[in-house]
Amino acid sequence: MPPKAKSVKGPGSTVGVKASKTKGRPRLRDDDDMTEIGDLGDEYVHGKTLVKPDDQLDLTETELKEEFTRILTANNPHAPQNIVRFNFKERTYKQTSSVDQIAIHFALDGNMLHKDSDEARRQRAKAGVGDSRSEAALSEVGDEDAAAEGEEGEKEEVTETPAKKESLRNQFNFSERASQTFNNPYRERGCATEPPPRSNFSATANQWEIYDAYYEDLQKQERAKEKSKQVPAYRKDDDKTKKKLVALETQSDDISKVAKAAQIIERMVNQNTYDDIAQDFSYFEDASDEFRDQEGTLLPLWKFSFDKAKRLAVTALCWNPKHYDLFAAGHGSYDFTKQGRGMLLFYTLKNPSYPEYIYQTESGVMCLDVHPLYQYLVCVGFYDGSVGVFNVKDKRLGPIYKSTAKSGKHTDPVWQVKWQKDDLDNNLNFFSVSSDGRVVSWTLVKDELVYSDVITLSVDSAPAEGPDGTQLQLLGCGTSFDFHKKIDYLFLVGTEEGKIHKCSKAYSSQFLDTIDAHHMSVDAVRWNPFHPDIFISCSADWTVKIWDHNYRNQAMFTFDLNSAVGDVSWSPYSSTVFAAVTADGKVHVFDLNVNKYEALCEQSVVQKKKTKLTHIEFNPKHFIIAVGDERGYVTSLKLSPNLRKMPKRKKGEENVPMDKDAEIAKLDKILSLVREPNNKDTN
Repeated sequence: MPPKAKSVKGPGSTVGVKASKTKGRPRLRDDDDMTEIGDLGDEYVHGKTLVKPDDQLDLTETELKEEFTRILTANNPHAPQNIVRFNFKERTYKQTSSVDQIAIHFALDGNMLHKDSDEARRQRAKAGVGDSRSEAALSEVGDEDAAAEGEEGEKEEVTETPAKKESLRNQFNFSERASQTFNNPYRERGCATEPPPRSNFSATANQWEIYDAYYEDLQKQERAKEKSKQVPAYRKDDDKTKKKLVALETQSDDISKVAKAAQIIERMVNQNTYDDIAQDFSYFEDASDEFRDQEGTLLPLWKFSFDKAKRLAVTALCWNPKHYDLFAAGHGSYDFTKQGRGMLLFYTLKNPSYPEYIYQTESGVMCLDVHPLYQYLVCVGFYDGSVGVFNVKDKRLGPIYKSTAKSGKHTDPVWQVKWQKDDLDNNLNFFSVSSDGRVVSWTLVKDELVYSDVITLSVDSAPAEGPDGTQLQLLGCGTSFDFHKKIDYLFLVGTEEGKIHKCSKAYSSQFLDTIDAHHMSVDAVRWNPFHPDIFISCSADWTVKIWDHNYRNQAMFTFDLNSAVGDVSWSPYSSTVFAAVTADGKVHVFDLNVNKYEALCEQSVVQKKKTKLTHIEFNPKHFIIAVGDERGYVTSLKLSPNLRKMPKRKKGEENVPMDKDAEIAKLDKILSLVREPNNKDTN
């Protein structure tokens, strides 16, 4: 038999081989271009030889196996670290701990799709291309498989078994590590607001109710037609005025429908306009106070004014005891020759551009006081000697109660009014003091004010003789008074003669004590809100004095402010802090615990030097004061940290009420340095 011809593979020849049964050949893939590699000799079979550079380091086996770990941090150096978010749970701003560290340097939206995705299948189906290979390609592969089976026997001698593919180790012993940056987990943050009030309303509408409603509407239309048919019997001028009145009525009706919404929008606009001041009010603290121990500053905040009240002096100020952003201001004139109208205005810190409530009065407002329990009731004293009570809830333009000559009004200006506890019949009552020498108690009974004289101020000197020989008792002129915080019957009265009388509601004929306090009229006298024995007074003789009512004619402290003092007020947060305003436009703030001789702050708060400051009031909650001047402006000022030092509290005791005993002890410690026991009043 002739020998079998061996198949010799040339460099350009190709032989079809079945992929599944041929050894040493890879399986055909879908993306194979069906071309085969030629015979490259033994170089293809044998592994690649490693080429070692000349400068290659010779490392030992332990050095090669040593691993060096490098950690890459994904922190962005430019990411902000002081982002603040409002915490609705704790009602305060808090710094966020999680900051986005991802910095995107380049981003490009690609258009590649995975071949197994739904979109890729839809595109292939739209283009008419199937998932599998075409039939022609399959038939060609089938022929090649058949030929490969016929020559399988002949191929056995030629084919060589290739060595198993081994994973080549890197000659630099490089270990590949993959690292991923940490992605912040998604968090849902929400804000829960109070739901709007809802009320369920249900009613049954039957046939006769619908008929009655339509019939009533029909009657209104008929009456309107009859009025339009009537021939008017008045002149053209009357017609014009009537049209104007009708237009005003309809206009007011339209505005009243959106009054509440307009008020809210106005507040929103004002809060955006004065946002920088609101931020200072909430968060600004004068950092320079850390470098000066016995000095402080006042930061001007909002300035309140009303066009119709600019020519009237601020004669009274009083914060609302419940709504801390609301305060009342009385406007009038201290000049006898410029008496006329007055105004009672209610301002809020949320809308500094316009008053919340406006009341015009026939006479100037000299004093006012807001009821501590019923905050919508305000008692007012006028220059003409009358007193009145305003109800903010009531839509009246005037007072709901007002005294007249028949009901015992004062004959001189009323300089101060104060609400007191209800009487035995649970009727509201307040007290007033006037230049006519009377201290009067007013009781609100039904629709009238019932008065009763508590005490009549008199001068200690001998009665003066009249032209016909009669003896006239001279009356004292009361300018201010204040009631004791704990002893209900005890109160102080300051007079134009410079005396301070200690009086009782039970005795109307005599004083408990009389102090020669000042050389000129006493403009204000106030009990300390913490210490039951201490009160303060100020006068036009340039002085502010602190007294202990157990010590006669001996002032504990005397401060000379170099100008007439218009008003003085104790702070509600410390027993040793008080503030006073003077006629030269300055505010003086003292803290006896820090400096017993000088003011910690002496600051001018008016633009013109000749402008006099008239009144000052501390806010009952916030660290701000309201100051009024003679030009009708009310300025709010924030106290720096040195002016409001409070005792340090332990952790968790921030919301604990203030310890009044500690405040009393603090003031007693200071007063013990100046008290003289021999002068103590033993009566």
